[in-house]
Amino acid sequence: MPHLLHIDSSINGDRSVSRALSARAAAAWRAAHPGGTVTYRDLGASPVPHFDAASGLARVVPAEQRTPEQNESWKLTEELVGEVREASTVLLGLPLYNYGAPSVVKAWVDHLIAPGLAFDPATGTGLLDGREFLVLASRGGGYGEGNPRFGWDHAESWLPHGLAMTGIEPRFISAELTLADTNPAMADLRDLAAESLAAAEREIDELWTPVNA
Repeated sequence: MPHLLHIDSSINGDRSVSRALSARAAAAWRAAHPGGTVTYRDLGASPVPHFDAASGLARVVPAEQRTPEQNESWKLTEELVGEVREASTVLLGLPLYNYGAPSVVKAWVDHLIAPGLAFDPATGTGLLDGREFLVLASRGGGYGEGNPRFGWDHAESWLPHGLAMTGIEPRFISAELTLADTNPAMADLRDLAAESLAAAEREIDELWTPVNA
C-alpha cells in the first residue's frame, strides 16, 4: 500500500509558503493514491533533539555500552528511520533560514545517518533508496544565477550531500522571493514572486495523476 511521510519544518505557521506547498503536494498525492496512508511530522512545532554530549554518541557506541540518554536517542533514531523506510513518498517542506536549512532539519538528517538502519557500515551502501523524496522549498529572496546572492542558498546544496549515505536522492520544487509581499523594499519584485510561486504550484500539480482524472 502506498504510504506518504509528510514533514514540515517552518516556524511561520499559516504564513509559511513551504507549508502551503507541502500541503498542496500532500493533497495531490492523496488524490492520486486514495487507498494510501499518511504519517505527518511537524519539526517546526515539535523538533527532534539535536545531538549533544550526553546522547550524540549513541550511533557509534555498542548497544550494550550505551547510557540511558544514548539509548533514548537511538530509540528516536530508529523511529525516524522507520518512518522513512515505511514511506513510498517523502515530502519535506523546507524554508531557507539565514541561507541554510532550519536547524531542526539538520537534526532530523543527523538522526537518519544511522549505521545498520540507513546504511550498511561494512559497504557504505545506502539502505533507504528506492523511494520518492520531494523537497518543497521556499526562499525569501532571489538566489538564481545572475542574482547578487546566487550560490547563497546552502540548504539546497547541502541536503543531497547530507542524505547521500542513506541512498535518498531529493528532488527540489522551489518558490523564490516569498518576502516580496511583506517587505516594502521588495515591492517591485512582487510579480516575479507570484510567477515563481505559480510555477512551483504547477510543478506540484503535475507530479501525480489523480485517480479520477
